[in-house]
Amino acid sequence: MTTTLPLRHRAEQLAASLPPLLVAAERVASTVAQGVHGRRRVGQGETFWQFRHYDMGDQPQSIDWRQSAKSDMVFVREMEWEAAQSVWIWRDTSASMSWSSDRNHQSKRERADLLTLALSVLLMRGGEHVALLGSGLRPSNSRANLSQTAVLLESENQADEELPQTLPLPRSAQIVLIGDFLAPLPDIDRTLRYYGESGVRGTILQVLDPAEESLPYDGRVNFEGLEEEAPWLVSRVESVRGDYAKRLQDQRDGLRDITRALGWGCDFHRSDQPPQAALLRLYTTLSQVLA
Repeated sequence: MTTTLPLRHRAEQLAASLPPLLVAAERVASTVAQGVHGRRRVGQGETFWQFRHYDMGDQPQSIDWRQSAKSDMVFVREMEWEAAQSVWIWRDTSASMSWSSDRNHQSKRERADLLTLALSVLLMRGGEHVALLGSGLRPSNSRANLSQTAVLLESENQADEELPQTLPLPRSAQIVLIGDFLAPLPDIDRTLRYYGESGVRGTILQVLDPAEESLPYDGRVNFEGLEEEAPWLVSRVESVRGDYAKRLQDQRDGLRDITRALGWGCDFHRSDQPPQAALLRLYTTLSQVLA
């Protein structure tokens, strides 16, 4: 437990510098007349909440065949935690995220972990239910959930994921993805479209090291990859700096195009910049996306 305290304390200090993030989420639009005893505030439990129409993205095992047999429509049983406004956060765990060009500032991984936990704190303060995507935890706004999230973020036993798995989420869910997003654009598009076409809305935050933006080296340099890429020996780095900058800009333009097509937000952050700035921009972006 002691190993999680530094990250958690730093995240809570960061979150304390901003007002609670109140996610501007729409009420679940799919409430059906067969719901139990009308509307009420959704709780955190696993008790039955309502029936609703089966929709694309729902799992077949969620179908309630007894209720469906009463009409020509197919219904699923929705539990309280599923009907609640939930926010799912994912951050990149690939090897490249552990790199830092300067030992005096955080690696991309450390910055992504801090922003993930700080955002969780803000969301929970606003009463939202939060979960780490792929963790197996259900959305909650409890202190226990925050502690478990901190433990998971600092765990060394994590799968190497440069993009999130395509997992079924409630249609009312919001998703926040934090990583370097240097994977091929078609792969990113495929993953984000899976969630977007399932009714999930969200935003992405690209986190890069300052050296990845500016390529500040000169002369002969041998670049070694962190994800089993072959070494790349460049005789004069300054001669390729312009082409490198264009490829990075093309990648970022592609990210903007992909997210714009889905109605999602997209932002960029450098790991040597204050984390408060990224957190505030993320808040603004989420407000615009979820309004």
